[in-house]
Amino acid sequence: MNIKAIITIIIAVLLSLIIMLIVPKEETLTPKNVYRVYLAGKSVGLISDKDSLDEYIDKEQQTLKDKYNADKVYAPEDLEIVKDVTYNENISTTEEIYNKIKDIEPFTIKGYEITIEGLDTTNDAGETVEGVDQTIYVLDRDVFEQAMDNTIRSFVDSDSYDKYLNNEQTEIENGSTGTIIENIYIENKITVKETNIPSDATIYQSVDDLSKYLLFGTLDEQQKYTVQAGDTISDVAFNNKLSNEEFLIANPEFTDANNLLYEGQSVTISIIKPQFRLVEVDHQVTTQDIPYETETRYDNTQYTTYEETIQEGVNGSQLVTSKVEKVNGQVESAVIDHNATEVLKEPVKRIIVKGTKQRGGSGGVNSGLTGNSKVEGYWLWPTRTPYYISSPYGYRWGTLHDGLDIAGAGYGSPIYAVNNGIVVASSSRWPDGQYIIVNHNNGYYTLYAHLAERYVSVGQEVSIGETIGAMGQTGYATGVHLHLGLWRGFPYSGGSSSLNPMSLF
Repeated sequence: MNIKAIITIIIAVLLSLIIMLIVPKEETLTPKNVYRVYLAGKSVGLISDKDSLDEYIDKEQQTLKDKYNADKVYAPEDLEIVKDVTYNENISTTEEIYNKIKDIEPFTIKGYEITIEGLDTTNDAGETVEGVDQTIYVLDRDVFEQAMDNTIRSFVDSDSYDKYLNNEQTEIENGSTGTIIENIYIENKITVKETNIPSDATIYQSVDDLSKYLLFGTLDEQQKYTVQAGDTISDVAFNNKLSNEEFLIANPEFTDANNLLYEGQSVTISIIKPQFRLVEVDHQVTTQDIPYETETRYDNTQYTTYEETIQEGVNGSQLVTSKVEKVNGQVESAVIDHNATEVLKEPVKRIIVKGTKQRGGSGGVNSGLTGNSKVEGYWLWPTRTPYYISSPYGYRWGTLHDGLDIAGAGYGSPIYAVNNGIVVASSSRWPDGQYIIVNHNNGYYTLYAHLAERYVSVGQEVSIGETIGAMGQTGYATGVHLHLGLWRGFPYSGGSSSLNPMSLF
C-alpha cells in the first residue's frame, strides 16, 4: 500500500469521527412527531401534546370564566394547531406557548354570533347607501330572543301582539271600528350560529342591556328631561326632536300622548335608532269626517264688505277601511278600500252670501282673482275623501318632517289648491319629485309634492278647490301620497319657516 492510499484512509476515518461527534446518532436517525402552533398564520413554536395547550388556557383563565360564568375558556380564534415532524427543532413547553399568545390575541368562550343584515337606504341626494351588517354576541340564545321580543313590543301594542301570536284576534263587526294585525315580520335577514366569541368583544349577558341597544343603538346613558310646569308630551317631544310615537316608545310608562306630565318628572328624550326594520301590516276600520262644502251666493244689492252665513256647515261621517303598513311604529303607507267605505251621515253644506255692489260704481259679481287677492279664512282639504294621514307634521328619527303626508285617495286622484293663489313653482326635484308651490299672497305658501302629474304652470292663477295635480309617488316616497307643506315665506328660502298644515283646517 503506497503512502497516498494510507493518507486517504486516515482522512476518511477522521471525517467519520468528526460527524459522529457533531451530530448525535439518535437525532439523525429518529424523527419526532410534534404539533406546530400558528397564531394569525404565523408559527409561534412546537409542542409535544395538542390537548395540553387547551387545558392550560382553561386553567389559567379562571378570571374570564368567572366574569362570564363560562364553563370553559378556549384558544384565540386565529390559533391553529397542526401535526408536524421535526428532527432537531426545539420543542416549547405549554407554558412558554401560552405566554407567547396571551397578550397577542384574546381568548374565546362559547356563545352565539347573531348577524343582522344591513338594508340599503337613500340619502338626501337620492343616492343609494349600502347597508352595513352588524354582529351581536350573546352567551345565552334566550337573551337575544327575549330582547327581540321586548323591542318588538316597544312598537306593537303588547296585548294585540299576544292575540296575533296566539291567533286570538276577533273579526271587526259590521258598522264597528277596530284594528286587526294581518302580519308582523322583520325585514332584515337575521342569522344565528354557535361559535367561539373573542373575550374582548361586546358580549350581551343582560336582556335589558341588549333591549336598550336594539332600540337606541347604544348602551350610553339615555338623555333625560325634567318636566316643567305646563309641559305636555307633544311639547316635550317636539322640542327634543321626537315624534309623539317615539316619545311613547322611549317612555313605555305612558300609554297616550294625552297622558298628563307633572312638574319635576324625569322623562327619556333620547332619539331611538332601531337596529332592525319591524314591519306591521294592519287592517283598520275607523270613522272619519266628511268635510262640508261651502256654497257662496252673491247679492248685488249689498256692498262687497257684506258677508252673511245663512246655513252653518256640518261635517258628515263615514267608516273607512284601510290597509296600513308601519315600520318601527311609524306609518309608511296606507291604502284605502274605497269600495268598503260606508257613509254614516251626509254632510250639510255651508251657505254664505256675499255682496258684490261696488261703492261709487255699478254692482256685479267680482269673481276674478288678481295677484293682490287675499286668502279667505276657509281652507279646503287638498285631496278627496276618504284619506289617511300617514305622517303628521313633526320630527321623525330626529329630523323634522316639515309637512303633512296624506295617503289613501289613490294613485292619480285629484289634488286641489287649498286656497286662491298664484303658482310660483311647477317642476321636479329630489326629494319632492313632481311638485307645485302656490303663493297665497298673504305671506303663506303651500307646497304639493310627490305628484304623478302637474296641471298648472308658473304664473297661473288658481282658485280654491281647483285641481292642480294628481297624487303619485315621485321623488323620495315610500308609498303613494301627497306631501302638503305650509310655509311662511317661499319654501326653503332664507328666512322662511315651515308650519303645521293642520293649523289650516
